[in-house]
Amino acid sequence: MSLPEELADRLLQAVIEGRFAAESALPPEGELAQTHGVSRLTVREAVRILRSKNVVEIRRGRGTFVTPPERWTSLEALVQVYAKQGSGVTVAEKLLEARRMVEVGAAQLAAVHRTKEDLAQLESCIAEMRTGHQRNDLDLFVDADIAFHDVIMRASGNIFVPFMFEPFGELLVQARRQTSAVPAVQEHAIAEHEHILECLVGGDPVQCRAAMESHMSQTQADLRNIVTSQPNRPSN
Repeated sequence: MSLPEELADRLLQAVIEGRFAAESALPPEGELAQTHGVSRLTVREAVRILRSKNVVEIRRGRGTFVTPPERWTSLEALVQVYAKQGSGVTVAEKLLEARRMVEVGAAQLAAVHRTKEDLAQLESCIAEMRTGHQRNDLDLFVDADIAFHDVIMRASGNIFVPFMFEPFGELLVQARRQTSAVPAVQEHAIAEHEHILECLVGGDPVQCRAAMESHMSQTQADLRNIVTSQPNRPSN
């Protein structure tokens, strides 16, 4: 990583941590150079990198200002800012909307392309979810839940599908922990996963699509009606 890239990353972290709020101005070029022990040229290049991601913008005669995250064009930067803030209900719902768009179609494709090995892996994932639920082991439950959906995306037969959520990384884990922290939600999830597997065994694309749609709707309902009503739900 070059010096300008390192400085751009440090400035981005400062933005994410709230040291430079949205719509606030960055310190002058000379001050940034002195603070970080770099040249003005390095600062200028670092700012250019952040501008390319729309994290900051130049307002002529006024300076360099931080833009709101919803205007950023870097997925990596967006994931970092929302992961830092914690996966609140709004973020979890947005992720669920994105998952619905991809995973419903993936289940439909998997009905046609899934193998016996895929079905065996899905059965194993559900077994681990049950174990996690019984032992009150949230990490095991969440890992098995994520693995289940990963198998379906790989089983879709489309090499691009499994990579579509890879950039979200820890943010997806946080969202899953939030929606799965309540035992009743885990019970609903296990039942929905069992139904999805049953449909995949049958191999009917329409039924598989409907089963995944049902799971997404159930998760959304649980998030709104159960998770948000828990006064002391675990933090992420």
